[in-house]
Amino acid sequence: MNQSINQEMALKGERMKLMKKTVGVLAGVILMAGCAELDQLAKNIQSSVAPENSLGKIIAGLKEALAIGTGNAVVDISKVGGYFKNQAIRILLPREIQQTGDLLRQFGFGKVVDDFEYSMNTAAEQAAPKAKAIFIDAITQMTFDDARRILNGPDTAATDYLRAKTSMAIVGLFRPIITDSMNRVGVTRLYKQMVEPLKRLPIASPVPVDLDAYVTEKALNGLFVMVAEEEKKIRRDPAARVTELLKDVFGKMRG
Repeated sequence: MNQSINQEMALKGERMKLMKKTVGVLAGVILMAGCAELDQLAKNIQSSVAPENSLGKIIAGLKEALAIGTGNAVVDISKVGGYFKNQAIRILLPREIQQTGDLLRQFGFGKVVDDFEYSMNTAAEQAAPKAKAIFIDAITQMTFDDARRILNGPDTAATDYLRAKTSMAIVGLFRPIITDSMNRVGVTRLYKQMVEPLKRLPIASPVPVDLDAYVTEKALNGLFVMVAEEEKKIRRDPAARVTELLKDVFGKMRG
């Protein structure tokens, strides 16, 4: 009898050991499965923030796009005829004297008007290269928040960022250069030559114009028109993405 009881207790003990082993094995399997899922989750997180997809790389791409775009724009408008030959940014007669210019053309003084226009555009072209250093400074200071707004913005979001950040500095730099250039190319003299014939005509004298301020404003506007065009090219045209970083970042943004 005692032997039978002992055998039964021994059997129960073996069953308990087997159950413990089974539970242990199951727990190990569950734990391993859990670790595998966690490991995969970690890999997914790492992949989502890996350098090739990170905001840091996007910012680098945006900065490179701005550096290239502004550089191209400045080079284009700094050339001889950069403003004058570009109908999108050509500096025309101030509104206050447009009628005067039209009248002068009718009376055979068209060349005087053309020379005056050309001299204003030449002054703007000579000031344009100075914008490059200001652009570089603004690009360098771009933050994560700036990048997010640009990334989620329209095709000229980066240009809008630069305009907001640099306009005052560029005006301050352009104004004395344009004033000096206008003196050298004879803008004021040509303006006087243009209005002088009016004294012999039965019409009212034109309203005085602050030519320095006018040319500075138009030069600034023309500069950002061209920067915007460069930004659109990089965003829309794969051929304009001239570096691997631009191809990678903007290809993914568009794709």
